[in-house]
Amino acid sequence: MSNPIISGIQQVGVGVKNVYEAWRWYKKYFGYDVRVFEEAAPANYMLPYTGGESRERHAALALNLQGGGGFEIWQYTSRTPQPPKEEIQLGDLGFFCGKLRTQDALGTYEFFKSENVDLVDSPRLDPRGNLHFYVRDLYGNIFDILENKNPWFKHEQKHTGGTFGVSIGCSDLEKSIAFYKEILGYDKLIYRGEGLYDDLNGLPSGKKEFKRAILSDGGKRSGAFSRMFGESEVELFEIQEGDPKSIFEGRFWGDLGFIHLCFDVSGMDSLRELCNSKGHPFTVDSSEALEGDSFDMGEAAGHFAYIEDPDGALIEFVETHKVPVMKKLGIYLNLKKRNPEKPLPNFVVKALGMSRFKG
Repeated sequence: MSNPIISGIQQVGVGVKNVYEAWRWYKKYFGYDVRVFEEAAPANYMLPYTGGESRERHAALALNLQGGGGFEIWQYTSRTPQPPKEEIQLGDLGFFCGKLRTQDALGTYEFFKSENVDLVDSPRLDPRGNLHFYVRDLYGNIFDILENKNPWFKHEQKHTGGTFGVSIGCSDLEKSIAFYKEILGYDKLIYRGEGLYDDLNGLPSGKKEFKRAILSDGGKRSGAFSRMFGESEVELFEIQEGDPKSIFEGRFWGDLGFIHLCFDVSGMDSLRELCNSKGHPFTVDSSEALEGDSFDMGEAAGHFAYIEDPDGALIEFVETHKVPVMKKLGIYLNLKKRNPEKPLPNFVVKALGMSRFKG
């Protein structure tokens, strides 16, 4: 088996009430202003997670070219997307918050404060000594804004970059560390500890005791978009008091909140074998369903698949075959014809900026 290539976090899926309302907010405050694709169509292949029925949806992939992954902004159109039955608590099983990086945590905090954005708490140091703070979006989703001065892909005078990672509630820290290391390449343990943490005090259940770990990929990824995605991390929390609940218990994938963590990959067949060998088989597989043909996403195309982490959080893999670079000129990039390990030239990726969201 040849080794699959995981180029980095392509996007975090965010279930919302209104795509354009959410996108305008993410553009203004998080800098997500590049439209990679947008499509209104049924989600035909996600039946295991949508109640056994195909559901109509409107989705868009938005990027911030300062670097990092994107957001897949996702809205049901054939049903009313459902909120969690109770407020999500830190340590509940699944994706608790998204992570974005900033070069100036205090400056970004003051900007959000001046705009009356919902700030969870003032900036504090995390266990490794990095300044960060938490903020809520217009729907109450929590984001961790982390100071990180490593080089950015492009400087556009925005307060944050794109998706840097996620925080995840788990039931067994050891099992989750092994999963994210062995399958997804987060093999650099930045921090591991247990106890009370002052930087979590403003979060729901943040004053309780946790086992906590921060894992990084070390920025060593390869692949077409690896330079833009850059380094990323996952932060794991195992609560030590009470019984955590599944964040999506009684709800469908695509309902409100963080619905999946998506990685850009090459070598889907090899990845399928790897996941099977680790006991996490594909639960959705577009390549198998389409007998190897690309899945058409309107302005883009490729394969996609899903697996579940040890607590059922959904991990998506996307193998991109076609992506628009200069849509106005009809220029599309065919990734099937190039070396999958080689990063695209920076000017090609930066050309994505010609497709800005004007909303």
